[in-house]
Amino acid sequence: QVRLAESVGGSVQAGGSLRLSCGTSIYSGSSPCMAWFPQIPGKQRGGVAAITGGGTATYYADSVKGRFTVSRDNAKNTLDLQMNSLKPEDTAMYYCAADWVAPCLADAAGRFTYWGQGTQVTVSS
Repeated sequence: QVRLAESVGGSVQAGGSLRLSCGTSIYSGSSPCMAWFPQIPGKQRGGVAAITGGGTATYYADSVKGRFTVSRDNAKNTLDLQMNSLKPEDTAMYYCAADWVAPCLADAAGRFTYWGQGTQVTVSS
């Protein structure tokens, strides 16, 4: 069983930074691939970052490369997303997701079974 819960997001001006966290409860002998998906009502978007179970490999969408960093601490059961140089187009509800998928990519939300409740990120210009 997997339970995920994002921390509170926030509002920031363009160029600013935010850090999202996702607390995890995973009852399994292995750690799943985890990812972050921004969602806007009525607009389909892929994920922005993913990290393998051991934290040794990461994936980033082109739109966030060099600005976002995904990390995890399996000992503390946390998944983080450091977001720098934020842009108004980054505004969305951000969800953390988990599943035992390979390859570990944030290319399609349908590949992930377990989801947090979402947290709002708003970037103003």
